[in-house]
Amino acid sequence: MIVHWSEGLAPASSFRHVLGMTESFRILAAALMLLLLGLAPPAGAQSLDARFQAWLKSDLWPEASRAGVSAARFNEAFAGVSLNLKLPDLVVPGQKPKTPRNQHQAEFGSPGRYFSEKVIGAVVAGGRSRASNLASTLAAIERKTGVPGRFLLAVWGRESGFGRANIPHDAFEVLATKAFMSSRKEMFRRELVAALVMLERRLVTRAMMKSSWAGALGQPQFLPTSYLEHAADGDGDGRADIWNSQTDTLASIAGYLRHHGWQAGRDWGFEVTVPASVSCTLEGPDQGKTTAQWTSLGVKRISGKPFPAAEMAKETFLLMPAGRLGPAFLVTPNFYVIKDYNQSDLYALFIGNAADRIQWGGGAFVANWTPIDKLYRSEIATMQRSLEKLGHDVGGADGLPGFKTRRSIGKWEASKGLDEVCFPSQRVVAGLK
Repeated sequence: MIVHWSEGLAPASSFRHVLGMTESFRILAAALMLLLLGLAPPAGAQSLDARFQAWLKSDLWPEASRAGVSAARFNEAFAGVSLNLKLPDLVVPGQKPKTPRNQHQAEFGSPGRYFSEKVIGAVVAGGRSRASNLASTLAAIERKTGVPGRFLLAVWGRESGFGRANIPHDAFEVLATKAFMSSRKEMFRRELVAALVMLERRLVTRAMMKSSWAGALGQPQFLPTSYLEHAADGDGDGRADIWNSQTDTLASIAGYLRHHGWQAGRDWGFEVTVPASVSCTLEGPDQGKTTAQWTSLGVKRISGKPFPAAEMAKETFLLMPAGRLGPAFLVTPNFYVIKDYNQSDLYALFIGNAADRIQWGGGAFVANWTPIDKLYRSEIATMQRSLEKLGHDVGGADGLPGFKTRRSIGKWEASKGLDEVCFPSQRVVAGLK
């Protein structure tokens, strides 16, 4: 029974999760956690928990109500929910986010570390062992969406270990904490409202709402907005159950990729050799050429095989995730569809390589990842800001060298008469100081 008061919500105390402790001990424990995190409010200020409960009632509830969420479902979602101060990236409301000291001193690692054979080998082995048992399911999904099964298996394995990964967090606790006090509050607020809509529409039960520490749900690790847009009922039982159904999980991953523009009949890309005469500054999804044009410049498949005839007149894009210090690729638009799943070139390459190995065997990329100079993310961010001052578009000074940063480095190197490497180095950092 709902106690009707104000906007129809139960009192804030009904949301609190006692966890078997006395109220005074619970408050003391929360205060101690705040002190340890450096998030304690000024003396005499309203407690963070009280501010959170007030925020649920006065701020979040009106928006949820406008989205069609009933008071009953809102109460159900937040019964027993309190702030989880162990989550990363938390900021006290009203204060500016601070970059943790360890992030300033986080060493930037070689892109090659992402392709640990132990990790990618487990995805490949798990995908191959399931491919035959799920052959008819995967074939049916491909007929409907155009997405080959090997990619679905690779994403499934990478995201949740084929459903075996522990996904322990309460989704409403995670999303509410981050919507209230993370550096990306607006993004998590949208996801929190979407999660409430899922519950309101009875697409899920409250008990099903388990997530990662970032609020990602189920075996495909969808955020709530992605669930609402892409989740699919693959097994025909009337519910898109991405927590327990393998078929629904695979159909949902395919739905995501199809809705983001998957081009049926095309692969993700090809490992290539790039001659020195082809500048690494030509990298990027905004500098495409037909595959025939790339070959006329001397770009070849590293395997020695010709490019598929169907690809020659179609647009592909140069990708050099470590500049001249690692493998190079010509990728199709499908590569960037995979990248939409997780905004990382390395993630999309991982999925592409794992998918190929699941279906055809083979191994890691042929070219080696050359050792890189030791740099901290703070040094790369400083380098990016220096390049911005010179008029380069680096895609943001975040300490992570995306394709815009890589080609900006190459252009700066060329302007100084240096060999174009297109990757952060001590030489570039020193030269830009």
